[in-house]
Amino acid sequence: MPLLTSQFDYELPVELIAQTPALKRDQSRLMVINRLTKKVEHKLFKDLPEYLNSNDILFRNNASVLPARLRGIRPTGGAVECLLLEKLSNEVETWRCLLKPGRKLPQGNTFSGLNHEFIATVLKKDEDGIAEVAFKTTDNKSLTSIAQQIGEMPLPPYIERKNNNQHAEDSNRYQTVYANHNKPVAAAAPTAGLHFTAEILQDLHLRGIEFQDLTLHVGLGTFRPIATHTIEEHKIHRELYEISETTQQALFKPKHGRHIAVGTTSVRTIEDFLSTHTSASNSPVVKGTEIYIYPPYIFKGVDGLITNFHQPKSTLLCLVSSFLTPGSCDGIDWIKEIYSEAISLRYRFFSYGDAMLIL
Repeated sequence: MPLLTSQFDYELPVELIAQTPALKRDQSRLMVINRLTKKVEHKLFKDLPEYLNSNDILFRNNASVLPARLRGIRPTGGAVECLLLEKLSNEVETWRCLLKPGRKLPQGNTFSGLNHEFIATVLKKDEDGIAEVAFKTTDNKSLTSIAQQIGEMPLPPYIERKNNNQHAEDSNRYQTVYANHNKPVAAAAPTAGLHFTAEILQDLHLRGIEFQDLTLHVGLGTFRPIATHTIEEHKIHRELYEISETTQQALFKPKHGRHIAVGTTSVRTIEDFLSTHTSASNSPVVKGTEIYIYPPYIFKGVDGLITNFHQPKSTLLCLVSSFLTPGSCDGIDWIKEIYSEAISLRYRFFSYGDAMLIL
């Protein structure tokens, strides 16, 4: 029986959408949920180590967020906002981009950086309005290096900044402390990891908890709500992931502890990889995924989940409800109860908000 999208809707007071991060990363609140006993506890993220055991493995997305929002200008003088989504080609540097105002930038039109750092040509657009854009840069610099100099962090649309002026803290706090800055790839942060501090990582290490990194290139579809009548009709966004030989081996070695995913992006990577591999390979796996997880999905490789509170009618809410009660649809009602409790206790929601630990 199809699942109605309305089953994944809820009312959220707008003032609970976090506009800024907690004063310190690990001072975010942490709701702890035991799936077996249904016990719910209310803690701070700094208490996380108390709930993990030696030999547990944390699988985390080390994607670094590129300052991917570029300001530009059309030949007519009109302003352009260009969000870099995915690099398509090196020979002529070509990217998938979201352009604003898109209707004023049809195929063949051009725009340039505010200080002529680049000249861009719109090559084509798809049915969703995403453009394929070719860039020519000054001094033969890569567009990535130019974005590092002049770009803005691609904050999600529900985080508002007056006159588009970002806060000084955004460039730091919209990155995880363990992001791999040698390879900025994400158009959005893997936000469940934003709560970790160097001190928590050290504490976990001393307790015998292992870390394994993977990289999923978080895309714009993360913020795209389900607009179809049923969730099955929704087309999931495609994202690229990379998983090293070491992380693959950790997924297949005999279990002595739990596999805990830091964020839904880590879940999607692990579950997609295990759906197509029965053993570790001798080289890194780089693969695109459109895996769509919703009830009554049965998980192959994840025993625990650290995640934030997600938007109504979102694929991420579908995933979390699945994880609450794998193999059944009972998690749909339960996630609503959990979110209702979070709202009544004034938890903060979405990217800069509070966290959940589901075990």
